[in-house]
Amino acid sequence: METKELYREILNEHNLNPSHKKPMARPSLVLNGVNPSCGDNITLSLQIDDDGTITDGSFTGSGCAISQASVDMMLDLVVGKNKTEALRLADIFMNMIKGDAAAADIEQLDEAAALEDVSKMPARVKCAVLGWRTMMEMFDKNKSVGSGSATHCDNCTQKDVCTKA
Repeated sequence: METKELYREILNEHNLNPSHKKPMARPSLVLNGVNPSCGDNITLSLQIDDDGTITDGSFTGSGCAISQASVDMMLDLVVGKNKTEALRLADIFMNMIKGDAAAADIEQLDEAAALEDVSKMPARVKCAVLGWRTMMEMFDKNKSVGSGSATHCDNCTQKDVCTKA
């Protein structure tokens, strides 16, 4: 199977049949993330146990196929991990989108590695990183409830993804 076909298949599966798109009854952390340039809007919810392990994750909202698939893939990766490991994976993902990640690191992203070529589509970068940036902001601010923005600055380029909201 060609790489482009595989990319489309993985993207479509996570977009059309997301395993984590559902409301969560009693999340430990909740944060809304918005990508105004594309209209993507998600609410990310994480359940974290007393040991700091992410035991469940979900999202609600709407957006383009890339944003929806990316957050679903992210949740596949981070459920079962602690905050440090989840943020390490987010860092790898962000570096991949910038074009700065090593192949060995990208392999750790499992299906999310299929989004590597998004770095060549500047208009789609914000879509792909929305869920990841929302999670990073959530942990940074230890959001238990509320909303925030996981957007980038307006002058990002293809290889220049902002690291600050």
